[in-house]
Amino acid sequence: MKILLTTDTFSPSINGVVISVKNLYKELTKRGHEVRILTLSFTGYSYKEGDIYYLRSFDARIYPGARGTFSYKNRFIKEIIKWSPDIVHSHTEFCTLIHAKYIKKRLRLPHIHTYHTMYDDYLCYIFKGKLISKRRAMTIIKKLIGSVDEIITPTQKAKGSLNAYGINRPISIIPTGIDLSRFTIENQYTEKIKGIRNNIGIKEKDKVLIFLGRLGKEKNIDEIIMNVKELNQELDIKMLIVGGGPYMDNLKKMVNELGLEERIVFTGMVPPEEVPLYYSLANIFVTASTSETQGLTYIEALASGLPVVCRYDEAAEGLVINGTNGYMYNNKEEFKQSIKSLISKSGDIQELRGKAKNSVERFSLDVFASEVEKLYLRHIVF
Repeated sequence: MKILLTTDTFSPSINGVVISVKNLYKELTKRGHEVRILTLSFTGYSYKEGDIYYLRSFDARIYPGARGTFSYKNRFIKEIIKWSPDIVHSHTEFCTLIHAKYIKKRLRLPHIHTYHTMYDDYLCYIFKGKLISKRRAMTIIKKLIGSVDEIITPTQKAKGSLNAYGINRPISIIPTGIDLSRFTIENQYTEKIKGIRNNIGIKEKDKVLIFLGRLGKEKNIDEIIMNVKELNQELDIKMLIVGGGPYMDNLKKMVNELGLEERIVFTGMVPPEEVPLYYSLANIFVTASTSETQGLTYIEALASGLPVVCRYDEAAEGLVINGTNGYMYNNKEEFKQSIKSLISKSGDIQELRGKAKNSVERFSLDVFASEVEKLYLRHIVF
C-alpha cells in the first residue's frame, strides 16, 4: 500500500501525536508499505527530508506550539498527488487535515482520521479561553472530521466524546502502540543512571514518585504536589517532575511556597532517549490528570516496571488494575493509601515490576500496526 500520514505537529516537537505518527510510520514501513508524511515546518520555508514533506508555517499563537500555514498550492502537494497514495490518514484536526481532504477529493481516496486530543481540557489555551466555548468547540470538531470515512480513537473515553459531539462516522478503538523494548534498562546504563542521580540529588535508597509529561494546567499536577506535602508527614518520600510546559513556573512557585524544594525536583525537558533512565530512578508513577485520551506515559511507566497511581479516569480503565499494577484514586485519602500500600510492598519489588510489565504487552508496536493495517484494507479497493 501507498499510505500518506498527515499531522500538524512533528519533530522537533515531542508529544503523543508525534510519537504515534513516528511509530506508525516505522512499523508500516517495516511491513513493506510505502509511507510518506506531510507536516508543518518550524522554519520559514518548505523542504523535503526523506519521506517527510515539511510545509512552511508560522506561529499561529492560538495555543502554545500551534502552527499555521498558507501553503495550500504547494509543489509538494502536487508531488504527493502524482505519487498517488492508496489511502490518507490524518492525525490532527487543523491545517494538514485540510490538505488531507483536498488530496482525498482529488484522488477519490479513503480518508482515515485518528482523534488524539480531548479539546475540552485545552480550551483554556486557545486565545486564553476567551473565544471558544465547549459547545463551539464541539461544532468545530464535528465540522472538521464529520466527513471522513472512519475515525480511530485510542480509548472508549475518546470515542464517547465524539459520540457526544454528534459525530456519526464509524469509529474504531485502536490503542496507540509504543516501543516497549525501550523501557528495558540494560546494565550498560548503570553509570549513566548514577550520574543522573548525583545531578538531581536522588539517592538509591530514596522512595521516589515520578510524574513525566507536559507541564500544563490540565495535568492537575498541583493536586499531586499537595498530596505529597501531606504524605511527607507520614512517609519519607521524594518526587521527580520530568518535562516542560506552560505551567512549570506556577508549579515551581507552589513548591517553593510550600517549602518542598528538598522533596520535589524539577528536571525540565529531557532527551527522548533518556526518558527510560528517569523512569528507572522511581518507585511509583503518579498523575492526577483527567485530560488523557489514552495516557501514553502510563503505558511507558508500566513498561518500565513502575506501578501507576492515577486519579480515576475512563481513559485508564482496563489499563490500571487496582492492587495488580497500581491504583486509581478518587480523593486525597485514597491517593495516600495507594502510595502507602505500594511502598509497603517494596520488598516484593520483582513481583510488582513483573505485573506492571505484563499488563501492557497488548500495547506493542506490532499489535498497533497490525490493527491499523487491517482497518486500511477494509477501505481500499485494489
